[in-house]
Amino acid sequence: MAGFERRSRVADRIRVVLSERLQKGLRDPRLGFVTITDVRVTGDLQNASVFYTVYGTDEERAGTAAALKAATGMLRSEVGRKLNTRLTPTLEFIADALPEEASNIADLLRKAREQDEAVHSLAAGAHYAGEEDPYKHDEEDDEEE
Repeated sequence: MAGFERRSRVADRIRVVLSERLQKGLRDPRLGFVTITDVRVTGDLQNASVFYTVYGTDEERAGTAAALKAATGMLRSEVGRKLNTRLTPTLEFIADALPEEASNIADLLRKAREQDEAVHSLAAGAHYAGEEDPYKHDEEDDEEE
């Protein structure tokens, strides 16, 4: 088992190599605007999960996923040449759900802000059901006696 530092270095190096290769482009017209967001390597350095995002429509995302799957062998060879390790990890490309989750969270925050504003506007015109201060104070006790 490799230590955490080594796994982290290998994952960073894989991310850099793949990013540089994708920046140069593949000969696949299906490949869209891809960003490698994260790489996670197993403890034995045998497998690497590559998380990516694609800017574009659902069709472009599907095309990019197919292009990356088709180019996995070539990309693994590139990683093997640049990584200088005894074994080259297998690559698994996983679409990162970060942008969708971020937009979902933004929508939820917007709805919460609107509800807070509605509650605040209702509270502005509200009045107490009883007295403003329903608690008994020491001054009142002295006046009653």
